[in-house]
Amino acid sequence: LFLPSFQDLFGVSMVVPLMNLHIKSLGASHTVAGVIGSLYGIMQLFSSTFVGCWSDIVGRQYSLLSCILLSALGYFLLGTSTTVFLFAISRVPVGIFKHTLSISKALLSDLVSERDRPLVMGRFNAASSVGFILGPVVGGYLTELEDGFYQTSFMCASIFLLNAGLVWMLPWSEENTSNREHQQGNKGTDSFSAKANRDLHLKSGTNGAMARDSLFQSPWIQVATVLKRIKGIACSDLWDIFLVRLLMSVAILLYYSNFSLALEERFGVKPLFAGYLMSYSSALGVLAGCLLGPITRLYQHNTYRILLHSSTLTCTLILLYASALSIWMVILSSTFLAFSTTVGRTCIIDLELTIGGNEASGMLLGVGQSVTSVGRIVAPLLSGIAQEFSPCGPPSLGVGLALVAILIMNANKQKYCSHGNVKLKNQ
Repeated sequence: LFLPSFQDLFGVSMVVPLMNLHIKSLGASHTVAGVIGSLYGIMQLFSSTFVGCWSDIVGRQYSLLSCILLSALGYFLLGTSTTVFLFAISRVPVGIFKHTLSISKALLSDLVSERDRPLVMGRFNAASSVGFILGPVVGGYLTELEDGFYQTSFMCASIFLLNAGLVWMLPWSEENTSNREHQQGNKGTDSFSAKANRDLHLKSGTNGAMARDSLFQSPWIQVATVLKRIKGIACSDLWDIFLVRLLMSVAILLYYSNFSLALEERFGVKPLFAGYLMSYSSALGVLAGCLLGPITRLYQHNTYRILLHSSTLTCTLILLYASALSIWMVILSSTFLAFSTTVGRTCIIDLELTIGGNEASGMLLGVGQSVTSVGRIVAPLLSGIAQEFSPCGPPSLGVGLALVAILIMNANKQKYCSHGNVKLKNQ
């Protein structure tokens, strides 16, 4: 699963930085390019919850393969887009079904114990981030060739087809899954207990049987089941966790929203330096994902405390950046912010699954993605308003939002620490 996640973001990051240049070369105005970009985000916002819940119903294999193949179709159509209309059409299957990483995370949460989940998720995020770092470099090189954008799009589609083959080859049967977990447990530093293995084996068997039954249901029954589960999570008391995720996402997005422009206005540095600094932060984020194992052991696997401390550190570092008097303070804040945001992003996902329960992991991850999408829509608006007052306005506003998130976590400390599953309606 780590290899497809790396290839997924590697392929996507080859294409995405070149898309605005390509659509403008087709004759689209800035407004049309912006509308098409927003359309993709809106489709992601509404489809992530439905696709995540659908993966709980029909099973991870069927849903993951479907999403990979339909995403490949979207990038193949992008490689044939010679008009603005075809470009817009190519974004539809990707906007609706490009939730491959979310379903992979849900599959990982099914396979590993609750104790080992932050470590595995951290490594998964690190593998994905490496792909995101290397992809733009390769894409930039390919676009220098004749018809470079089309070649890059076809290469991305080919990578998704390769991922589909890798996912198809995974040992999906309960017996193979159990054996693989047992072997990994013997090799890893934290082996599963015998009881955890038995529970996991029984759970995977039950879920597999349910998935096979659901796969042959009519599409209307599947849609009704998806809507029923979404209603259940809407009526549960998980709102505070998703609110914390929204506030921290917006705070971090506000930090990066005017990063290059603010550095130029405040310290007179060129945008190229800001680009190097952001690449440096991304590389440190990969390292942070690999260090989650020692961090969780240091905190005795208390995800709530890790999230609280990482969020507090994030808030402090954004404040340090907003009040920085020299470029060296910005470099210092960026260095540690890469660690705190990576750790916090992994821990909030783990807390969602811990409180909400693994039975609806796909739906929980889908709702989390929708919450993050809302943040991506809200953050540019808030950033634009805050920049009217000062270049330090967006990060200062981010500090306030992060403080609210920390207060919410403190107010709900008892629920987070109890680790009891929140019973979802209709389950």
